[in-house]
Amino acid sequence: MLLCFAASWPVNIFKSIRARSSRGKSLAFLVIVWAGYASGIIHKIRFSRDPVMALYILNFIMVGIDISLWFINRRRDIEAETQS
Repeated sequence: MLLCFAASWPVNIFKSIRARSSRGKSLAFLVIVWAGYASGIIHKIRFSRDPVMALYILNFIMVGIDISLWFINRRRDIEAETQS
């Protein structure tokens, strides 16, 4: 599961960069997923340190990048709306 998500987040990030818009993306969803990965990392640190933790960290970073892109694209959306 973590490998599939690790493969899909770069595609999602690329689509965010290419779209240059936050429309169709849910910030709440991204934050919930990000919190889930944070919880997985905390669990791995406290109870079960193993190589799988690297996938949690990788996915956590990629979701963080996508959240950042959401804010950048949201600002572009607002600027475009005010110029109309």
